[in-house]
Amino acid sequence: MPMFASRGAYVGKPLHLWSMRSKQYEDLDGAAERILLDDNDEPG
Repeated sequence: MPMFASRGAYVGKPLHLWSMRSKQYEDLDGAAERILLDDNDEPG
């Protein structure tokens, strides 16, 4: 079991740091609100 925990930390920590540095958590509501907007300017 300790081997799996250390492997998870070995892979998980760099991925977490990457997500924080690349601002993955900056706009949490943006995608949810963009899906409601209609970008089509065509009538009908």
